[in-house]
Amino acid sequence: MHAHVKLGARQKSKRRYVKARGRHNKIRQKERGRPVKVEIGFKRRVDERGLINGKIPVVAYNLSDLKKIGKENIVIIGKIGKKKKIELAKELLNKKIEVDNLNVKKFLEKLERKEKVESKAETEESKKNTEKNPKEKI
Repeated sequence: MHAHVKLGARQKSKRRYVKARGRHNKIRQKERGRPVKVEIGFKRRVDERGLINGKIPVVAYNLSDLKKIGKENIVIIGKIGKKKKIELAKELLNKKIEVDNLNVKKFLEKLERKEKVESKAETEESKKNTEKNPKEKI
């Protein structure tokens, strides 16, 4: 296998942009449903590059990362588990910090709804168990 592979194929670390040169190449021909051909005109101005909504992005993996964040920053929640994500979401909602890759209110509301449904199921299950196996009096 070659050291460099086209974008979108196989091993991520080996992927590089390879110009489409072939006679029948679908990307070169800009065929619908294929990756977009890289062309001039997609760059932003120098002062806007690397910003999200005009703010500097900061990746947060835990609560201590939120201490670094100011008004000129926007949070990107890193690759973390559910427990830490819930902690971060609650803290972000309290501090009213803008988040790019998560709708915090929607996320927390969905969790609350799920907990209510699970608690109802548990109570119904416990009622069924008590009806089936009533405790014997000695």
